Amino acid sequence: MIQEVAQALYWPWIILDVALRLLALAVVPYNRRPAAAIAWLLVIQLQPILGWIVFGMLGNNRLPRGRFAKMAAIRDLIAESTSDIDDAPARRDRPEWLPGVLELNRALSSMPHAGPADAIVWGEFDAQLEAMARRIDEAESFVHVEFYLIVASERTEPFFAALERAAARGVTVRVLVDHLTSVRYPRRKETVARLEAMGAELCDMLPLRPWRGQWQRPDLRNHRKLVVIDGSVGFTGSLNLVDPSYLMKKNIRRGLQWRDTWVELTGPPVRELDVLFWSDWWAESNELVEQSAAEPEPGGDLLASIVPSGPGFEGELNLRVFLELVHAAEERIIIVSPYFVPDDSMRYAITSAALRGVDVELFASEIGDQFWTHHAQRSYYEELLEAGVKITLFSPPTVLHSKFMVFDDQVSVIGSSNIDLRSFSLNFEVSMLVEGRGMVTQLDGIAEGYRRQSTTLTLEDWMARPRVAQLFDSIARLTSALQ
Repeated sequence: MIQEVAQALYWPWIILDVALRLLALAVVPYNRRPAAAIAWLLVIQLQPILGWIVFGMLGNNRLPRGRFAKMAAIRDLIAESTSDIDDAPARRDRPEWLPGVLELNRALSSMPHAGPADAIVWGEFDAQLEAMARRIDEAESFVHVEFYLIVASERTEPFFAALERAAARGVTVRVLVDHLTSVRYPRRKETVARLEAMGAELCDMLPLRPWRGQWQRPDLRNHRKLVVIDGSVGFTGSLNLVDPSYLMKKNIRRGLQWRDTWVELTGPPVRELDVLFWSDWWAESNELVEQSAAEPEPGGDLLASIVPSGPGFEGELNLRVFLELVHAAEERIIIVSPYFVPDDSMRYAITSAALRGVDVELFASEIGDQFWTHHAQRSYYEELLEAGVKITLFSPPTVLHSKFMVFDDQVSVIGSSNIDLRSFSLNFEVSMLVEGRGMVTQLDGIAEGYRRQSTTLTLEDWMARPRVAQLFDSIARLTSALQ
């Protein structure tokens, strides 16, 4: 009986197997990077049914049709909201290559290059929370909070206590947090209860609840981190609002502590941060929040543009801006990125910069919290070192989570975006392009502090690493293309 069933199913199974393999050749390469297409085709050719299931879950970075339509409307709304904001007058010491980069960003994002503004870079966790708490205590109208992860705990208490005080005096508190990320970490229920008890309006971003009809690719994430107070003060950078250990047992056991960079911003660019917040708020809640009528007071000597990116923005906006900056730099580039898995265009841009004589330095962690991502990153070190890129590895047990770049002596970028395929294609990110020596000086100081706690990787030492590690690096590099 079993043999008869097997014989009956033999040819249908063969036909299905061949059909799935041929269908992959027609479907997978469409509008996809060749490297990613080849990687997906390899998965499907090895195991067609399982490969198609995985591809169906993770192979499409487009938002659901309704959400995509709303994002198109949001882009129009952002353009309308910023159309009356003129670019600030050019600084006398503006690099000749910068105007084209600014024009590119405005064309793709509608975000102006505004100022004058002032910024303070905070490099230590407790100081970052104290700075936000101090500003929240000055709030009179609203506090807008958007993070990849928000967890109430002893270390984050100053922030939550300041929110409570603000809500108690009638300030509107709105909180956006990535849904799938927040449910994966400890104290989700306690955090939600704390926010609800104080009267904060809480909204999950990119919720994954199929039983409610809320579905998209599971690893599309809102990775933005920003706080806006009364439309006059803003914060952004790499910080997640969680204990530096992330309260995970495996991290505590290893003694891991995350280190971030966080910027306090005043002046006209704050309005751009708030535009981004309320566009995200509308996308999730269908509530259109009115912007503050008051214009942020100018001050300082910096000019800044917000660089939003994600599946809702066409053309991998952050990648395009970053590439222009790397190609344009003439003297030096500093790149701080915890997850460095560049696509071919960024890899060639960075190595070409080093080969043409630009002083290029990459800061990364000696250890990694994500096994495959860490090994994929390591797979690029040989090529970088051979091109002349200096690689500075932050000593354990700290995980260097900061994300910023410096170009020559006048331009810098800081925000939530890593230099990896996920940040370019899958995550909603926010970066800030800053013009002015004052910001570069502060970031140079942060980088110098990192150097004192790091080691410099040499090509000789790297080539002597164990063969097993080299094998994992190579395998991880292949899987990194599955975007």
